[in-house]
Amino acid sequence: MTAKKRKAPGDTSSGADHQSPRPIPNLGPSRYPHHAPADAFSDGYFRRLYSSELDFRQLAKQNVDFAAVLGENGQLDFSDPAATMQLTKTLLKVDFGLKLELPDDRLCPPVPNRHNYILWLKDLLDTSSYDQPGGKLLGLDVGTGASCIYPLLGTTQRPWYIDAKSLSYARKNIELNGLKGRIRLVERKAEDTLVPLDEQGIQSIDFVMMNPPFYSSEDDMLASARKKARPPLSACTGAPVEMVCDGGEVSHVGRLLRESLVLRDRIRWYTSMLGKLTSVEVLIDQLRQNGIDNYAVTEFIQGNKTRRWALGWSFGAMRPAEHVARGVGARIPKKMLPPPLETELLVLSAGEELGPVISKLKEIIGSLELMSWVWEDEESRGIGRTRENVWSRAWRRKKLREQSGDGNREDPSPASGTSEECRLGFAVAVTVEKAKTSVRLHWREGHEPQIFESFVGFLQGKLKDLCRTIEWSKVGISGPVSVV
Repeated sequence: MTAKKRKAPGDTSSGADHQSPRPIPNLGPSRYPHHAPADAFSDGYFRRLYSSELDFRQLAKQNVDFAAVLGENGQLDFSDPAATMQLTKTLLKVDFGLKLELPDDRLCPPVPNRHNYILWLKDLLDTSSYDQPGGKLLGLDVGTGASCIYPLLGTTQRPWYIDAKSLSYARKNIELNGLKGRIRLVERKAEDTLVPLDEQGIQSIDFVMMNPPFYSSEDDMLASARKKARPPLSACTGAPVEMVCDGGEVSHVGRLLRESLVLRDRIRWYTSMLGKLTSVEVLIDQLRQNGIDNYAVTEFIQGNKTRRWALGWSFGAMRPAEHVARGVGARIPKKMLPPPLETELLVLSAGEELGPVISKLKEIIGSLELMSWVWEDEESRGIGRTRENVWSRAWRRKKLREQSGDGNREDPSPASGTSEECRLGFAVAVTVEKAKTSVRLHWREGHEPQIFESFVGFLQGKLKDLCRTIEWSKVGISGPVSVV
């Protein structure tokens, strides 16, 4: 199966029909009053899940099996494996309409943590494409485990097709939820490649995801447990085969990285969850050593107890949104993050008239010789692509020489390239907030941060003229305007 070609702005050719995702079943009143109706699919519904603490008493009213393990005081005993297992089953049933069977000696995945990974992966894929979100995608979950949790959550929320690696319980959970047509299990040996595209006759896929074992040995796992000041808050039912691998998570993800250097853009995004911050730093360093400049890192925080991280990288030119690529707190040094992908060009006071701002933006960018430029009035947003830095003085000098008939001389400047490849794709948007109106620029496509930074400087310089014009027209009237 091949992934479909993605369209750039201005391409009006028709794509493959989108298959509707499985609807959220009508399961009665939602635990959260601000949720979307239970019978209406929406990304907003899934994004709001677990944004506040779980209400165990309400869950018990919705699910009799959960009521049986909940204490009279409304508290759940997280040290009891049966209780944590039932919580996972209940959340999957109530919030996603999914059924689950697991053996007692295999890892019982916490649903909110796994759901966070799927939310981030959706954002990563959505914001690094010019296509509308929600289309058919093909992905691979490496080492899916007995629960098959990621494929189940992903295919419930989006029309995704996922190859997964696991055995009998994973197969049973796929069948229980009627997803045999969209989730395929691929059994592998330890020495096999992680990503078997050629063996499966697949040319390309949209993503790889995995949640590798944290520990390099059972001794490492036991030593980590001894370092904790208190016993874990939740029972661990994972078997050593699920918790331990030779070299730990750095080795396992490093193996995926080595395979990606061969497969390259046959896979749009390679991603993994990680359990240790030190692993994130080591792997980012490995990405940079291999010349991979397009990567994303984020942090998942469940309550104030559990922290996990996710790392993704791509050989393609499409960049994700800022909050997706740099979604971490202060614990990761800024030097480890990918370059900034968004910048604020202009700030206006609240209530400022937008007409002159939008007209000026369209005039400035529309005067450039871009590959494409489309302004969307309803969204107050424009998307453009260019093969060169056509705003630079070097490029203007080159054009003047061509117009004067002197364009055959050798031109050593960077602007002399004639490649049809897009070197910079961008989006510029006017955003109205309660306290201010801002103009923001987002780097959408390309591998050269210097070109994006140059375009930022160009636009800021041009918008200074707009600031002066607005101030002159408001003599005696307060209301600051500034170029950032």
